[in-house]
Amino acid sequence: MTSSCHIQFSPSSALPSVPRVLSIAGTDPSGGAGTAADLKSITAAGGYGMSVVTALVAQNTHGVRDLHVPPADFLAAQLRAVSDDVTLDAIKTGMLGTAEIIATVAAWLDDLQPTILVVDPVMVATSGDRLLQPEAEQAMVAFCRRATVVTPNIDELAVLTGQPRAAAEDEALEQAARWSAETGVAVVVKTGHLDTLTVTNTWLSPDGARIAVPSTRVDTTSTHGTGCSLSSALATRLGRGDSPAAALAWATDWLHESITHGAALRVGSGHGPVDHGHRARRLQAAASSAPWLMPDAVPHLLETPAGLGAPRAGDDGHKVAVPAPALAPPGPWTAALWAAGAETNTAIADSDFVRALVDGSLPQHAFAFYLAQDALYLNGYARALAALAARSTDPASQVYWSQAATGALTEEAELHRGWLGTADHGALDPAPSPVTAAYTTFLLATALGEDRAVGVAAVLPCFWLYAQVGAALPAVPADHPYAAWLDTYRDPGFVTATEQALAQLEAEMAAASPAVRAAGARAFLTACRHELEFFDQALRIEPGGEAALPAAATNRPELAGSAR
Repeated sequence: MTSSCHIQFSPSSALPSVPRVLSIAGTDPSGGAGTAADLKSITAAGGYGMSVVTALVAQNTHGVRDLHVPPADFLAAQLRAVSDDVTLDAIKTGMLGTAEIIATVAAWLDDLQPTILVVDPVMVATSGDRLLQPEAEQAMVAFCRRATVVTPNIDELAVLTGQPRAAAEDEALEQAARWSAETGVAVVVKTGHLDTLTVTNTWLSPDGARIAVPSTRVDTTSTHGTGCSLSSALATRLGRGDSPAAALAWATDWLHESITHGAALRVGSGHGPVDHGHRARRLQAAASSAPWLMPDAVPHLLETPAGLGAPRAGDDGHKVAVPAPALAPPGPWTAALWAAGAETNTAIADSDFVRALVDGSLPQHAFAFYLAQDALYLNGYARALAALAARSTDPASQVYWSQAATGALTEEAELHRGWLGTADHGALDPAPSPVTAAYTTFLLATALGEDRAVGVAAVLPCFWLYAQVGAALPAVPADHPYAAWLDTYRDPGFVTATEQALAQLEAEMAAASPAVRAAGARAFLTACRHELEFFDQALRIEPGGEAALPAAATNRPELAGSAR
């Protein structure tokens, strides 16, 4: 008996907050693929993972050395032991190496009738080698017809559809669309094995609907187990009630981050695994309550800038390298501040947000969230700048800070007119995030309640760090999704305004007392950390948590010049 699993994709109060997901696959003692990758992926996607082993595999990052297949009746016993006791919200199958194994799993599924069944039809390796005997291959082709969704690679899609291997994405999509319409089973077409800069995962429904989630190819050899990982994460998100669009977006974004950081694990000397836990560790670090600045981070009394700017040890105990500033400090005090903020400033340049923004892989939901928060930030920032203008005694300083405040408000208005106020979003009025609210509150409290020099130190990072990012940007093609936005980082007018802000702070610090200089240094370093948090926060939200950005908005002329 073969029957497709049908599902209504809508959240339900009956679904558990932590979906219970079963992986049926082979093992990988090196941890990169099979049940090891499945369980890591299920956990990362928010589920409780369970596993039934179809084969014991002796392999590492260089390949398979040996294989042991337990008796089919033991496989059946494993399956029954789990389903007799646990309600399963989703099931993912991986390597089902023989026709007998496939038949055993199929018989169990016929009795269980699961709501979500994601089949990763492991038939062809990345190298192109066929992994199944002809009899088992045909059994797997039939088995796929009972799935909710299948996730073949390009070679497996050819086997599944009985067509030659697709040479281009359009050809693969047409193959999948015909098969999906015929079988009633959804297909996720993955273009990772095609020679393209953009890697797209596309969900094709039997009714012809398509959901494309693009990403950017990562230049790495740490791709072992990506197929296992994507299908397991997808099963988990579907099992928790996500729509296909939301589930595929989450799984694709998470896997891109995992691939990007896989090489840093330094596991094996061959094709290494992805870093399934990077996102979780990143979010864990973001939730830390550890103080940003320890009491001895800045000398309490500064007679000279030498002590403030001296290289210090980072979190790993090594001296922090000071990056060359794109805009030279006009004097010793701003030079010392730049050196003191080296660790945070380097973290901004190397952050996942900035890297993804530059290479074009930043998810549109993250960019949309960033723009909305930037509009709110600029409103508060303008008030802080206006406060500095009101407190200045020098006419030239009053004019400068007043013009800066007006410029911030103009940029905020541009964001609302250019994106937040579009017809696609109606009268969307986003609320400030905790990160944005904390930053603007800090700026206003400092500008209004501290010495003027301290207030100037607090507002400077918004100028200086953005100018630094802009100066380091490579040239991007016109079709880059964020080309118009990136161009604003190196706007000549913004560079000039930053140079003037630096001159203002240098003069304020030179005239200040040691105690005020110390307070100014702490304000500067605190604002630098707020900038890092402001960038990073966009990658802490779920796809669908904010309104998606219209496809054309990132290159619309009215957004040019809106970056802070």
